[in-house]
Amino acid sequence: MTMKVTHRDQIWDDFREAVNTAPAELEKWLKTDESKSVGWSGDGGGETVGHHRVAGSSIIKMKKKADLTDDDFAHMRKIVGYVHRHIPQAGPEKDRRTSPWRYSLMHWGHDPLR
Repeated sequence: MTMKVTHRDQIWDDFREAVNTAPAELEKWLKTDESKSVGWSGDGGGETVGHHRVAGSSIIKMKKKADLTDDDFAHMRKIVGYVHRHIPQAGPEKDRRTSPWRYSLMHWGHDPLR
């Protein structure tokens, strides 16, 4: 018997692949100077969009799939979309470890060096 894959199943799988850092790693990342050095705040100050997304990613990763809400799935789609759009940009040939490209992806829970 084969199981039917639902839209939510696909989002769940894509999210788990795109967000390749653990919740504790995401929270630790948010506290670093490197994390604070990149990102767009939208209004010129305060928490960046990436910081907000990382916090959301962390909370979602701690939930059971059955407990996720429609808002969680919408947030997961945004994260997956961002990661998929920015990975192909490939970042610099050297110094990738400390590049804004990597730091920006890490805001969304994806470490491209893994």
